This record gives sequence, C-alpha cells and structure tokens, in this order.
Amino acid sequence: MEAILLDFDMTLEKSWRWFGDSDSISLAMLRQMDVAGVVTSLYEVPAGNAWTSEQVSAQHQKIQSHGMRWNVVESLPVAEGIKTHSAEYDQLIQNYIQSMKALSENGIDRICYNFMPVLDWARTDLNFQMPNGSVSMQFDYELFAAFDVFMLKRPGAERDYSRDVLAKAEQVFGQMSREQVDQITYNIIVVTQSFIHGNVGDSQNYIGHFLNLLDKYADIGKDQLRQNLKSFLDDILPYAEKYEIKMAIHPDDPPFPLLGLPRIVSTSEDFEWMFNTCKSDMNGMTFCSGSLSIGEEDVCEMAERFTDKIHFAHLRNNEVTSYRTFHESGHYDGKVDMVNLVSIILREQKRRADNDMNSVIPIRPDHGLCLLGDDQSKHNPGYPLYGRMKGLAEISGIEAAILDKGII
Repeated sequence: MEAILLDFDMTLEKSWRWFGDSDSISLAMLRQMDVAGVVTSLYEVPAGNAWTSEQVSAQHQKIQSHGMRWNVVESLPVAEGIKTHSAEYDQLIQNYIQSMKALSENGIDRICYNFMPVLDWARTDLNFQMPNGSVSMQFDYELFAAFDVFMLKRPGAERDYSRDVLAKAEQVFGQMSREQVDQITYNIIVVTQSFIHGNVGDSQNYIGHFLNLLDKYADIGKDQLRQNLKSFLDDILPYAEKYEIKMAIHPDDPPFPLLGLPRIVSTSEDFEWMFNTCKSDMNGMTFCSGSLSIGEEDVCEMAERFTDKIHFAHLRNNEVTSYRTFHESGHYDGKVDMVNLVSIILREQKRRADNDMNSVIPIRPDHGLCLLGDDQSKHNPGYPLYGRMKGLAEISGIEAAILDKGII
C-alpha cells in the first residue's frame, strides 16, 4: 500500500463511556485525562420509553460544563418488543423516533445500539486472574453450557451443544458448589446487564423472568430476526437521515448463538446483508474489535472491508484460548493487530476529510483490566478506571507514533 503523508491534524476523538451521576468515575476525572467526547445514555429512562429534549439537554449541558461533548449515545436501547415485533411495536418505534428527534435538537448525531436478544453481552467469570496479577473477564464456553443446561435448565438446551461439550459441561457442573452455581447464574443474568438497561432486575424470581424472556424468541430464528431488524431500520432510517443521526449497530458479543437465540450481527456476511438490505449513509456500525476478534475472521480485514460504514469504534483485545473460550487481554496485547487497526481508522478519517465529509470516528477504550486497586472501587463490570486509562494511553501512543512518522 502506498504511504499517505499526513500534513494536517487528524487525531482520533478520544472518548470514554460514562454511566451518569452514579458512576464512580466523575466528569472532572475524564477532563483531567483529556477525554474529548463522553459516551453515555439516559440510564434512568426505562428501555422503550421516549427521551425528551429537556432530559437530553440537561445531560449534555452537564458534560459541556466540564469542557467535553456528548458525542455518542450508548445506547438508545432497542426494546425487546421491537426485536420480537410484538403488539407494542408501533408505539415503541414512535418513542424511538421521538428520542432521535430530542438528540438531534441538542446536536448529538451518533447512536450506538445493538440487536442482541435478551442479553447485551455475556461473560462467565468477572474475576479472571491474569499472570501479572491484574483481573480480567472470561467467557468459558463449557462453563456457559453448564449454566445453560444444568443451572438455568432451559428446555431443549442440550440440543445446542455437541456431546463432547455436554460431557465437559456436566463434569464442570459436578465440581461446583451451590454458592458458585448461584453466583454465576446471578452474574450472567443480572450483574452484567443491570447497569445497561438490563431486562431482568434484582428480584427473587430473576431466573423465571429470564426464562420467560427467552421463551418470547421460541419461534424467532435467524431469518425472522433479520426481518425484524429490517423493519426497525426501514422505520427509523428516514428519520435518521432527516435528523442527520448516524446509526451504529454493535456486533453480537460473543458473536455466536447462545441460549437458543439467533445471532445476526456477527460476521462479514451479516454486515453485508444489513448494508445491502437497508441502504443509507446513516446505516453503519460500531466497530468493536473485541467482539469481532472472537470469531474466525481477521478483524483488520473486516475494518478495511467496511471502513466507510464505521461510525464509532470500540478498541480492545482478546486472547482466544480454545473453542469459543476467550478472555479480555487489554488493548494492545492480544489477537487484534491494534497498530494496523488504528492506522485503518486514521486513513479512513483522512479519506472523509479529503471528500468534505464529516470525518470524525469517535473511539473509546472498551472494557479494561482491573489493576492498581481497580478491584477495590465500585465500578461496573468491565469498566474500571486505571485499566481503561491504560488502554487509552496505549491507543494514544499508537496513534502518536503513526502520526509522528507522517505515514499511515
């Protein structure tokens, strides 16, 4: 590839996910880290309800008072009734459009969302010990199978796993204490979901409620869920164009079927289908290197392939240790060639700038290792202070080296 000399300031817009006033990491702390953009939501508004312009304005003014801007909404949640196309669908769509209008009125032009049924993401171990003493999160496929078949006891779950995986899952389950069973069940259903508009609250019957949610997808396979996504995009993209809001879908995490639920945003073929079926410049993606690196495709090749559709980027890394088993390895070290990926994003920003387009691709360090006392703080799973700050510094260092050489 021919070198491109950079003769202008085309730095990445450094961003940080902030969980509102309840977040242990304050806006003042973000400003000290030279964060430019705050990625947040209206977490107090239940999923499916409409946001008002006044609510959005109050949140944005709070962020602006610290010298930053609300650059990405993560997320304006897609209610389960939209994903299942239930009887409430029309009202939920109107609420979503009203929320988009409220964002547009306040100058916010980017929405990160997902179309994952029931669970936004899944991990089996929130305290995975790394060799250097830091703490990460792990997804163990055999342990998840044990959860699905023997703890949750989802009807028909055993049909979704091979004999070998089932045998290992049964062995894993047989070695677990009652306390361990209760903890992993609670972590998967409640702890990892409750702070991001989770579907299941901290109730006595959270398992029963969770099974009822899964049952709503009993007759929804991959093709039907794709059609439901198409219906959603057909209904909201005209308003995205009217309000100039970029819709950035997040990949499935992890990118393979779980709990009998279909996955439709996991592979290059999925993205090709989506972008070809719903043609709009507003229809794009949140390029999450962490989620995408768990699959078999090359993350950087995917970034090159869909570079013009990247509206937002989550940068993190994984180590895949066995079939569908992985742990988060930070930001620089791991399966993803982060230097190459940052170069691709910078190159795309230059292309957009050269063509008089909105060139900004906000990035944020996604998740992070718990280190330097992070484990003693009250942070949400995957969102420690020092681990993410280390990731932001590593990404900034990569970017600085690329720009200093003047070549991408």
